[in-house]
Amino acid sequence: MADQTHTRVCIYGAGSIGTYVGGRLQAAGVPVTLIGRPKIAGQIGRHGLRLTNWQGSDVRLDASDIRYVTNDAVAAEADLIIVAVKSAATGSVGKALAGRIAPTTVVLSLQNGIGNARTLADYLPDNPVLTGMISFNVLQRGEGHFHAGTEGELMCESHPVLEALQPFFTKAELPLELRDDMHAVQWAKLLMNLNNPINALSGIPLLDELSQRNYRRCLALLIAETLSVLKANGIKPAKLMPIPMSLLPWVLRSPDWLFKRLASQILAIDPVARSSMWEDLDVGRVTEIDWLNGEVVRQAEKQGVAVPANRRIVALIKQAEQGGRRNWQGRELLEALQEGE
Repeated sequence: MADQTHTRVCIYGAGSIGTYVGGRLQAAGVPVTLIGRPKIAGQIGRHGLRLTNWQGSDVRLDASDIRYVTNDAVAAEADLIIVAVKSAATGSVGKALAGRIAPTTVVLSLQNGIGNARTLADYLPDNPVLTGMISFNVLQRGEGHFHAGTEGELMCESHPVLEALQPFFTKAELPLELRDDMHAVQWAKLLMNLNNPINALSGIPLLDELSQRNYRRCLALLIAETLSVLKANGIKPAKLMPIPMSLLPWVLRSPDWLFKRLASQILAIDPVARSSMWEDLDVGRVTEIDWLNGEVVRQAEKQGVAVPANRRIVALIKQAEQGGRRNWQGRELLEALQEGE
């Protein structure tokens, strides 16, 4: 395996996920430019970059080894642009890149939600725009330290540029799987992301939340409704875990002792890990609820399917964005989601 590649990668939106992926690739021999906020740029400038995961990996890079900028003009230099901004900013990124990047530049959406690659493609009709998915969680721990707290995959559509980079993703401990069913993969990821608002409203780490049956019953409600919407749309989500998605609501509702036996992969989580939506609320950012449960609601309206629990949790997150409650007990949240049934 070559130690370095000449393929230039740009991470557009280097927050938690983007900085982690970009930093890992840089350490593996890929020339990476990170575009993000001044706050993170300042942290890396002072402390360098530390990348850890729940399995004990610990990678450190000096500040001089990281190119982290706040001006997106440098995106024009890249051969591959990985877009990792929040979904609400996708259109702005498309506008910023339009007319600036070469037609040969590959653009990969590594974002939550379903339609971000389509949005980028609308602005970049001459570029290859690919759909990607990353399912693990990354938490900012301050002073340039980013921690991946859960197990997960990195998947995307195939392209020669990504095929050439696969060995470097493996070296970076980010094995990349190239697939031809990314729409089904995206919906499977969205099903798992339905836990994001539950975790954000619980106010506790993911492991603590998923270890409590009432919070899991909340998630089971949201997933069951979404599976009904997918069935009405003729969409079968990809299988990303040993448990079939159709059985997941039943598994989530099971008693704690049985859940621990049936779903050990779901509980393979670092005790400090939290959802990205919790982090958004904690720092006062608008969340991606409209691109997660909100997407379920929109698709349900098209098919005439009732999704009261998903509607309710969208409303609760909107309230939390305005300073509303963020410390719901499992029983309280379950009762709130059941109100509309």
